[in-house]
Amino acid sequence: MDEERIAAIRGLPKVELHLHIEGAAPPAFIRGLAQEKNVRLDGVFDARGNYAFTDFVHFLSVYEAATSVLKSPEDYARLTTAVLEECAENGVVYAETFISPDFCGGGDVGAWQEYLHAIREASDRAETSLGITLRGIVTCVRHFGPETAKRSALCAAETAGDWIVGFGMGGDENQGKQRDFAYAFDMAREAGLRLTTHAGEWRGPREVEDAITDLRVERIGHGVRAYEDLALVDKLVENGIVLEVCPGSNVNLGVYPSLSRHPIERLRERGVKVTVSTDDPPFFHTTMADEYEALARTFGWDEEVFAEIARTSAEAAFCDEETRKAVRKRLDA
Repeated sequence: MDEERIAAIRGLPKVELHLHIEGAAPPAFIRGLAQEKNVRLDGVFDARGNYAFTDFVHFLSVYEAATSVLKSPEDYARLTTAVLEECAENGVVYAETFISPDFCGGGDVGAWQEYLHAIREASDRAETSLGITLRGIVTCVRHFGPETAKRSALCAAETAGDWIVGFGMGGDENQGKQRDFAYAFDMAREAGLRLTTHAGEWRGPREVEDAITDLRVERIGHGVRAYEDLALVDKLVENGIVLEVCPGSNVNLGVYPSLSRHPIERLRERGVKVTVSTDDPPFFHTTMADEYEALARTFGWDEEVFAEIARTSAEAAFCDEETRKAVRKRLDA
């Protein structure tokens, strides 16, 4: 594929469904905020100023250390602006971001509402100035435990509506079981929120099966290890379960040794609804444009394939139909 075509693919309009708001913070933004607050972040950055970690568990600790400098609604408003500027520069027209009340107010509903108000205001300003639409998915953090998850679900239920559109779970997949969090997910479902959860990144296909059976989600964060059980892959197809695939993240964290060994193309060929996202882009030295380019070079995906991916993402988005219609128009322009 020639470079002119690659440039065209990088410039395509994109939809991103799997983006952690703190994980998308540019390193320079976090360093600057730490300096303003006189906070030391030893071990968070390497000599070049990038986030530094050795494996998934270390990544989680670095993530939480970097997040520790975000202490107020105003900090999150500034973060939202910085993240959306990066997204818009890479052609993203619609994004859904994971936001945790654990980091935004410590699980207190009143404090969470203040953080959310600031984030929404920044989101609205970015939509006006940059043309990018953002919606929020409240997430509980798996390694914080089921009781903490219930507080997050209450925060989600109290603010469910046109901007908070979903509920999910991130964190360390090796802690506990999906069913441990069923109560929190039931709370969110009853509030009208749509559901996703991280599964099948570190644990195998059984974890994906459990997410579908025990939490009744309609999307799976990552989910790529489902490919190790083709009967499960067929179940994903039959039930229209959408995978929020983050190829660069999976390779950088060592889930797969290289993009060529990643199963995204095989999943797509079998009829699974796959989407493409960056997860925590500066941690993994990627952007949505970079993901598109890497997939084009590795699997030969052309503009038609990426248009299909974007349409699938728009249809799987948790937003209302009016917003979805507007996103479709952006994709078709």
